[in-house]
Amino acid sequence: MKVLVEVASKNIEEYVDKCDALLLGIHKFSVMNMVSFTVDEIKDIVLKYPQLEIFVKMDKNIFNEEIEEVRQCLTELNDIPIHGVFFYDLALLELKDELSLSFDLVWSQTHMVTNYRTCDYYYQKSVRYALLSKEITLDEIVEIAEKSSIQTIVEVVSLPSVGFSRRKLVHNYYEYYQEQGTSSLTVLEKVTNKKYLVKEEENGTGFLLDEVLNGTSVISSLYQAGVDYVLFREEGIPSFLELISDTKKYISLDCSDTSYVEKYKKLGDNTGFFFKKTIYRVKK
Repeated sequence: MKVLVEVASKNIEEYVDKCDALLLGIHKFSVMNMVSFTVDEIKDIVLKYPQLEIFVKMDKNIFNEEIEEVRQCLTELNDIPIHGVFFYDLALLELKDELSLSFDLVWSQTHMVTNYRTCDYYYQKSVRYALLSKEITLDEIVEIAEKSSIQTIVEVVSLPSVGFSRRKLVHNYYEYYQEQGTSSLTVLEKVTNKKYLVKEEENGTGFLLDEVLNGTSVISSLYQAGVDYVLFREEGIPSFLELISDTKKYISLDCSDTSYVEKYKKLGDNTGFFFKKTIYRVKK
């Protein structure tokens, strides 16, 4: 099992030897990034750090007027030895076939990646990786890892994203109230009494739970189930470089070092949906 990191800095040197792979948001065609990279910057990183697997995040909805630019971007990426491209819009699945692209695709449709049968369907479509939904349980993740041919990626530490809108919601909010404001704000959701970060960017507005998802305690189970990558998103995580370095050592010791789990209880007790089933009921 490998440690995959979505970075919050362009200082790539600080991640070397602390993880196995990096996830880089590509300029203009990815969402909810702390930093984004041009194709030329990605090429430089791949050439400078061949020991790291480089994945590119291209996870925005693609519109008709963007197709030609996306084609050009994918063609340029195809000349770089990247490991794969995270996709949301199914246009990328079609364009990979149309352009005979050699890099692998990572199915990254947030709430939709929930079962092994659909993962195998995409695998038959030449998709080699899947970022599993954050809304499924540990047992369901284990089932996918054991029964699907696809390589699995599980997000274990992050400020979890809960939604994205292409509308400029923060701007509209301040405009409606005729106030001056920044591109981000914090809101309190009254039903759950939880705080959310609302962040507006070029492609729209994202929502993050303002509470760390701490899945360090399940890494051992994921390792035993044969999950291929654990994903750490850097934004908002304290002592992040130490965390990923410790995690890589923990995995190299077959996840037998119990002091690791004890140490990272400090990240909090929010384990997301790892031990919590999502149950839908018809409202009477």
